[in-house]
Amino acid sequence: MTIIRCEDIKKYFGVVKAVDGVSLDIEKSDCFGIVGESGCGKTTLGKLILGILDPDSGRIIRNTGKMQVVFQDPYNSLDPKMKIFDVLAEGLVVRRSSFVVRNADDVKRKVEEVLDLIRLPKTALKKYPHQFSGGERQRIAIGRAVLTNPEFIVCDEPVSSLDVTIQLEILKLLKNIQKSLGITYLFISHDLRVVKFICNKVAVMYSGRILESGPVEDVYRNPSQAYTRQLLSSSLTIVP
Repeated sequence: MTIIRCEDIKKYFGVVKAVDGVSLDIEKSDCFGIVGESGCGKTTLGKLILGILDPDSGRIIRNTGKMQVVFQDPYNSLDPKMKIFDVLAEGLVVRRSSFVVRNADDVKRKVEEVLDLIRLPKTALKKYPHQFSGGERQRIAIGRAVLTNPEFIVCDEPVSSLDVTIQLEILKLLKNIQKSLGITYLFISHDLRVVKFICNKVAVMYSGRILESGPVEDVYRNPSQAYTRQLLSSSLTIVP
């Protein structure tokens, strides 16, 4: 089942062709990687797919309305004035009618369930974001996204600001969540080794366009574009 289909979508900002005729299909339960250097249009494409931005032309077909996002920076994506319980519970409270949440006890139960999923102790709920490391904050951001039962999550450079050891922990967490909940990911990154670890499909993006795409193993084993070969040779993040 195709959960997201982009048909020749374009988004220009003045003379900048941020997304310039992109077509792609994301199937249910895929972890679909979009890889390329900064400024190539990856994040703009993610925002178009989420509906944060509207395309100038082309069409996006979404076979789900249950979408979420995990941002790059775990320091700015969490409200510093909110305790972690409120950070996690906010989506349930705002969209209560969409979930089986009848009262405060239901909210507490679901928050504690997701805390187990992201492997943080219940004592975390009474703390503020500044009391956690970057990796722990990103776990909280992932928990917040998962808590509203999405079918599709855009992960926008979710490990790029973390050191290599913590990157691996977060990638393994995302893989475990996908395996247990069947969530489909769009995983945006500049690092092909990170993409190889977590994604089953990849599209290489350059200057607003998709240069090549396909199963990860095929693209990595036999890249058709010099740009892809350059990215592969210059990727420095070591992921087993």
